[in-house]
Amino acid sequence: MAIEVQGVCPYFEVYDMPTSIRFYRDQLGFELVNMSPHRGGDKDRFHWCMLRLGTAEIMLNTAFEFDEERPPLEDYLRERKHRDTCLYFGCPDVDGAYAEFAAKGVVVDRPPQVAHYGMKQMYLHDPDGFGLCFQWTAA
Repeated sequence: MAIEVQGVCPYFEVYDMPTSIRFYRDQLGFELVNMSPHRGGDKDRFHWCMLRLGTAEIMLNTAFEFDEERPPLEDYLRERKHRDTCLYFGCPDVDGAYAEFAAKGVVVDRPPQVAHYGMKQMYLHDPDGFGLCFQWTAA
């Protein structure tokens, strides 16, 4: 008998939680559904959270427990490119998502294009360099 699975929730360690939250929530439209206790005055300052967009979920956690442990951003990004990690979101209206993201100032690698294998795709990167692709079978 097969095990029933209902989705998967990737986990990313991020350099700066408030920056990542504002990207996923305010620019991409994810809903903040759960989080650890706040750390300080900024409402977006905590160590862990779960975000949801439609039925897709992701978890974010701070890469450093304390701010004084964080190296300069340039050093961190040079060491952790995340080129091997990309989330693919099923998105029936890739062009509509592109227009909405552009209106919110999201930097997209290039406008939606149809790949040689028939998927219409739009790629972008989060503040930590993780790849995100919104895609759907081309008509």
